[in-house]
Amino acid sequence: MTEVRGQRAWTATRHADNGAVEVAFDQLTGSRGEPLLLIMGLATARFWWPTGLCEAFADAGFAVARYDQRDAGESTRMPDTAAANPFKALFGKRGDAYTSEDMTDDAVAVLDALGWERAHVFGHSLGGAIAQRLALRHPDRVLSVTSSAALPSDVSGLGVLRYLRFGLLAKLARARFPEGREGDIEASLAVWRGIASPGYPFDEAAARAWVEAEVDSGPRDTKAQSRQIGAQWHGPALRELRRPTLVLHGEQDPILRVTAARATTRAVDGARLVTFPGVGHDLPAALWPAIAREVRQLAAAAPAPSAGGPRPVTA
Repeated sequence: MTEVRGQRAWTATRHADNGAVEVAFDQLTGSRGEPLLLIMGLATARFWWPTGLCEAFADAGFAVARYDQRDAGESTRMPDTAAANPFKALFGKRGDAYTSEDMTDDAVAVLDALGWERAHVFGHSLGGAIAQRLALRHPDRVLSVTSSAALPSDVSGLGVLRYLRFGLLAKLARARFPEGREGDIEASLAVWRGIASPGYPFDEAAARAWVEAEVDSGPRDTKAQSRQIGAQWHGPALRELRRPTLVLHGEQDPILRVTAARATTRAVDGARLVTFPGVGHDLPAALWPAIAREVRQLAAAAPAPSAGGPRPVTA
């Protein structure tokens, strides 16, 4: 069974194993070329990737796959821990559930299941930090890194404060939604409205239709958010990243200041920063062609994939 969106479709869900953790992933049918792995943000499912953007990547010559991080979507949900407040977990000194290294190893398990020796990686929000860390921990598996709307991978604890904007985060933390499916839908819509780009029209009806089709409990699961955001990184410093790197950031991001993107760019030798006026913490449709072109340009600077390339995508 496949999910049809636009001209292409997503394959049925598969799972990759990282020890006891099962990581859900799928591929965009009809996409061929260099492998591109997409990593979404805090506790949200892979369905938050706009399929139109994924199709733009396919048109640019990429084979596209996406996955759910542990504690998100259809991947394994980890046992509850003492931390249930994302803010406390963010500024804590240690994570109770797992490490950020474990999260990067989940991505490697997906690459293995896909048969991809190496891949370009594109991460958004928390996914951007995981993409950076993946290239640091497993440089032999990464061709290039695109980090979008993300913190520098080696900032932690109170150091995060200089980059955060608290208004939207506090508003979402105070919001209350009914239990069940309708509450999940309203929570997701609240996130969509909050992160939307001020300089681009927000289509409420389209957002609701998408959310209702792909109901995701992640935006209201504070325990899962706390486990993910509390996962500590013990790996190399960001300055040791040695892969072609592109840093993207909206100039009106309501969650992270543009200074976060600038710090990442300064830390990585040769990294290139692209900021978008009028853009929030999302990926508006008007920018999809431009983003795909930027990632295509980045890929040209990366080492060639293995001779065998990725396995063919089948429905």
